[in-house]
Amino acid sequence: MARIAGVDLPGRKHIHIALRYLFGIGPKNSVAICLKAGIPLDKKAQDLTEAEARKIREIIDTDDYKVEGDLKREIQLNVKRLMDLGCYRGLRHRRNLPVHGQRTHTNARTRKGPRKGIQLARPAPPKK
Repeated sequence: MARIAGVDLPGRKHIHIALRYLFGIGPKNSVAICLKAGIPLDKKAQDLTEAEARKIREIIDTDDYKVEGDLKREIQLNVKRLMDLGCYRGLRHRRNLPVHGQRTHTNARTRKGPRKGIQLARPAPPKK
C-alpha cells in the first residue's frame, strides 16, 4: 500500500483515482501527476513500485502542490485574516453563518445547528 503525504492510498483503485484521497489534489491534478511520473492511468495503487511512489512524492513536493496539512493551514489562516479584518465574509465566519450569500430564513441548518424552538413565557403560578 502506497503512503504519500501521510495518507494511505486505497490499493484497489486506479492510481489517478487514489491520488484524489490527498486533500488538495483533484481530478485534473491527479492525472497531471501520473503523466509527469510516467505511470499509466489504469495501474492500481497496490501495484505501484517503490520507485514510482517515490517519483509521485517528488513531483508533489517539487511542483508546488499544496496538500494536506500545509493547505489546511493556509485555508485556516485565510479565514482568520478575514475575521480579523472584520469584512462581511469574516463576520459571517465569526457568527458561524453561510458565507456565500445563501438564504438563511429556512435553510442553513448544517451551519446554524439544530433548530431552537420558540420559548414561550409561562404564566406565573396563582398567589394564594
